[in-house]
Amino acid sequence: MRRALVVERPGAMALFEREELRPGPGEVLVRPAFCGLCGTDLEILRGDLDPAYVTYPVTLGHEWAGVVEAVGDGVDAIRPGLRCVAEGIIPCGLCAACRSGATNICEVYDEVGFTREGGAADQLLVPARVVHVLDESVPLLDAALAEPSAVVLTGLEKVRPRPGLRVLVVGDGTIALLAVLLVSLWSPAELVVAGRRGEQEELARDLGATAFTVEEPSGAFDLAIEAAGATAALVAAIGAVRRGGTILHLGLPPAGSTLELPGDLLVNNDLTLAASFGSTSAVWARVVALLNAGRFRPGRLVTHRFGLGEFEEAFTALAEPSGRRGKILLEVA
Repeated sequence: MRRALVVERPGAMALFEREELRPGPGEVLVRPAFCGLCGTDLEILRGDLDPAYVTYPVTLGHEWAGVVEAVGDGVDAIRPGLRCVAEGIIPCGLCAACRSGATNICEVYDEVGFTREGGAADQLLVPARVVHVLDESVPLLDAALAEPSAVVLTGLEKVRPRPGLRVLVVGDGTIALLAVLLVSLWSPAELVVAGRRGEQEELARDLGATAFTVEEPSGAFDLAIEAAGATAALVAAIGAVRRGGTILHLGLPPAGSTLELPGDLLVNNDLTLAASFGSTSAVWARVVALLNAGRFRPGRLVTHRFGLGEFEEAFTALAEPSGRRGKILLEVA
């Protein structure tokens, strides 16, 4: 038997025992070691997520890393015992978006932990074509943050950062902190984090921030990254860039929320506003390459670890942040 953390319907979550899985043709059976939790998991539990993006009942867990347990017929390049991660969005590979490389907006939406079983379980089945093999030197704790890292890097590549920029990150949660860590790869001249929790300053600075503020951000930044998931944060990011600057909208505001801006602001200030959804297959490969090369260690963000059976305590910590808090992980294995 295997354990699986399942949201049966909004408001109802429990750890169930299920029959063990077996891989079919072209599939890989993985035993997750760690599974990350994020605000979207809370939205699934509460029923706040757009119904187009979740199917109940659902086994949670779109951020995970583990070890290959078995492979199905036709899978030759992957073998049991290898460490791995896999893309969250499962692209069809046939639609116009997939053929152009924009697998994050595949016309057939299918995502681990949303429409198919996730990694908060003893076993997980994924198509071999989305599996990325990790080097033996990569800690699975680091690899468990590959999914949110790929989300951030997909957005960053869209705005094409370059060395020497003045960069602002609005937000102090996991996505914001990963943005700090990844932006640091481009050697910015300045990297300021504007958050609401002063307790996050030490963590942000450890990851590469040059300054941290709980005040309304101001200045003439070249690039502002909204990573708080609130319309007020996006307004703050837009107001903090110089004329000709760029804003990257990464956070997901509540469904139905509205944004009010001066009608002439974007044009008169010659601003570039980009938004980004999910992550592409190509960026997944680049994140894994960074992990395998030892250039990227996002496990530094992990501040809380709970056993799979301690999921209630984990969700309490997720819903009621207090003190210094980075990533929350479930230890599955």
